[in-house]
Amino acid sequence: MNFIKSIVAAGLVAASTSAFAADITGAGATFPFPLYSKWADAYKKETGNGLNYQSIGSGAGIKQIIAKTVTFGASDMPLKPEQLEKEGMIQWPQAMGALVPVMNLEGIKPGEMVFTGELLGDIYLGKIKTWNDPAIAKLNPKLKLPSDAITVVRRSDGSGTTFLWTDYLSKVNSEWKTKVGSGTAVEWPVGVGAKGNEGVAGNVSQTKNSIGYVEYAYAKQNKLTYGAIVNKAGKTVQPTVAAFQAAAANADWAGSKNYYVILTNQPGEASWPITGATFILMHKEPVDKAASSEAIKFFTWAFEKGDKMAEELDYIPMPPSVVKQVEKTWSAEIKS
Repeated sequence: MNFIKSIVAAGLVAASTSAFAADITGAGATFPFPLYSKWADAYKKETGNGLNYQSIGSGAGIKQIIAKTVTFGASDMPLKPEQLEKEGMIQWPQAMGALVPVMNLEGIKPGEMVFTGELLGDIYLGKIKTWNDPAIAKLNPKLKLPSDAITVVRRSDGSGTTFLWTDYLSKVNSEWKTKVGSGTAVEWPVGVGAKGNEGVAGNVSQTKNSIGYVEYAYAKQNKLTYGAIVNKAGKTVQPTVAAFQAAAANADWAGSKNYYVILTNQPGEASWPITGATFILMHKEPVDKAASSEAIKFFTWAFEKGDKMAEELDYIPMPPSVVKQVEKTWSAEIKS
């Protein structure tokens, strides 16, 4: 986590409380934290303006923006149009990324182990308890699998990452859908809880024979072993930007009210099946209009200048057509 810590030290937390500059405060999803950190550092160097973003999970971020204690909230679970209307808020997608299953298994290299969605669901249901279970061995005949028990790691906090993970499992494992379902927080059948993508990544890296789920940037930064997945088309795919983009290409942003789009289990031979957008939430009538205006300046800058930084961390920038659509939404909906 040295990368993230250094970015925070470099200026993610706004140092200025001057009356001349409005502080931009945000809270929520840990999924985009590496990206927002990188953007914030570059933005401060270019403009002198800081961003205070608390990586506390989507559930807590939604609560904070509803309570109007921050300028913006961030969530990987889009809010439904009726909830946005009730709270007087808008949302938009700021970037797209992907989740990967990660493991701590001796002798297994990144991308070597293959999973199906049904298999991942059965592991998280507690039905498959050891790494050499026949269901795992059948998919991975060439791997030397240990007989050790699987330690399941999952989120303990309200999380948009959990929403994407459980939404995917609900689409590919009927028993999971019936018994557990999807949401930012669920009644987990088994597992050890950890807070944030940071916590899950740290727990898996320290626990032998464990499995977890994290945003891809966290897997890379922590040098975790990730798995390949058999997608909806029946093809085994690796987590790559091209595979994330293939899934994202199916997103119908223009035809979706309030940008309510969920990208799990998309069709297409090249599609990575656990892809999702990360969303920003703001009030139409902000309490602090100056801070709201500054936040929109930051997100405009991120759309204009942040694509390369996003790609370096294996996030997917929003298409230009969607950016134009979002900018129209800002003009029409936010009073600042």
